[in-house]
This record gives sequence, C-alpha cells and structure tokens, in this order.
Amino acid sequence: MDLFNAEPIVNLLPFDGDADYYGKIMSDKEARHYLNQLLYTIEWKNDEAVIFGRHIVTKRKVAWYGDRDFSYTYSNITKQALSWTPELFELKKLTEKISGSIYNSCLLNLYHTGEEGMAWHSDDEKTLGFNSAIASLSFGAERKFSFKHKETKETVSIILEQGSLLVMKGSTQTNWLHRLPPTTKVKSPRVNLTFRLIVI
Repeated sequence: MDLFNAEPIVNLLPFDGDADYYGKIMSDKEARHYLNQLLYTIEWKNDEAVIFGRHIVTKRKVAWYGDRDFSYTYSNITKQALSWTPELFELKKLTEKISGSIYNSCLLNLYHTGEEGMAWHSDDEKTLGFNSAIASLSFGAERKFSFKHKETKETVSIILEQGSLLVMKGSTQTNWLHRLPPTTKVKSPRVNLTFRLIVI
C-alpha cells in the first residue's frame, strides 16, 4: 500500500518486465530531511570502473551498505558493504513495507548536478539472483529516467520525483536497459538509493 499517495501503482513497461512506479511515498518535508541526512552522513566516494582496460574515476559518488559486509562487483570494481546508518535502515524498512519485498543491501548514487548521469545498463549481476526486485528511492533534483528494450529498442521515460519509489522486478533486468541521461538544466544534487537483495 502506498502510504502517502493514493494514486494507483503504474507499471511503466509495456511488456517483458515490471517497473512499478509508486510516485511520492513521503511528504516533501520528509524527503528534504532525508536528503540532508544522506548528503552528510553517508561515506560517499567517487565511483570507479575498469572499462576496456582503463581505470576510470567518475564525478558521480557512490556508497554501498548492507546487513553484513557483502561484496558487490560491477564494472570490474568490487565494493565491501558498510553497516546501515539509522536513516538508511528506516528507509529500507519503509521500502520493504510498501513494495512487499525484502532487501539486504543498498547501492547509493550522488549526482552533484544534471551533468552527471548513468549510461545504458542492466543490473543483472549474478550476486543479485535471477529476476529479483530492485527498489529505487529518489531524493533531491527531479531527473528523467529511461528504459530501452534490448531487442525492440523501444524506449520509455519518466521524471522521477523527490521522495518517489520505483521498483524494477520480474524480467526487467533480463529484457530492458535503463539509464539516467545527463542534462544541463539541472544544477542541484540528486541522491538515489537502490535497495537490492544479495544472494549468498
């Protein structure tokens, strides 16, 4: 049940997956509170990747938290999970209650301005299990978020609002790519929490 917005849950994808958009799940005041806490209490570090043999350090910052010191490898870089902060644990429990799924870890992204984004990709690492749910909470600047079908190339886009929840599940990661396109129009930061289930 959506605790804040009475609007119905919408599956953004026309086929081959489920991307359920719940809209805002908290008030603007609550969302601003969490944004400030996340900006200053999370151990942010610049993201790194090894692409075609080159070690890349991005402007975007990331953090990795979990129930235990889970390892998570993407773009040939491995991270060890930190222990939950009080605010992150609160948001995990809220997300679990609304989405009906259980999560044991969270990858956080900090985009300082709209010029920082994310290229097309799928979150289909084996450690996440097969067709498991990934819940995305957004704070700060509203940003466009896009999906692209791997076969048909059909695209779907939405503006993710502050304090909103998007849950990708089912065969979404198998059949669809997603990205956060850069934009020069946004000058303020966005923090994105992606709650995940690491399978041991």
